[in-house]
Amino acid sequence: MATKRTVRRPLDCHERALRLLAVRPRARRELESRLRQAGFEAAEVSSELDRLEEVGLLDDGALARELADHHLTVRGSARRAVAGALASKGVSRETIDRTLAGLEQDESVRALEVATERARRLTSLRPEAAYGRLVSFLARRGYDGGTSREAARAALGLDDRHA
Repeated sequence: MATKRTVRRPLDCHERALRLLAVRPRARRELESRLRQAGFEAAEVSSELDRLEEVGLLDDGALARELADHHLTVRGSARRAVAGALASKGVSRETIDRTLAGLEQDESVRALEVATERARRLTSLRPEAAYGRLVSFLARRGYDGGTSREAARAALGLDDRHA
């Protein structure tokens, strides 16, 4: 017995954009790139992105605030790492600057909090090894060298000759 096959019609630009946004929020530039890769014309894509912004489904500012909050609170990242993450998602430099302007300015306090939390996992290591791992961890989170070393020393309770 033969089964009927339904022929799928190709998605139009609007449907494709909605499906991409259903997976996760996206920046305008990222969504534009994905739609262009799917073969849609630049004018059609631009028109659709404007439409999505008008109804509030595409908002780079909200995306930037959400990602920055995640990187700061969950990952413990520095401003530099947050800026890099936002740029990699396609958020404009202007939006990144506006988002970071609203963040607390003292990274040394945040670095110390992150280092103190991480140092609890390093208690079985020699102080020199724990210090090295902690400094590397903070550097990967985007903190500069001086801030990383200072926070690691304080979190591990080391003085200058142990580090």
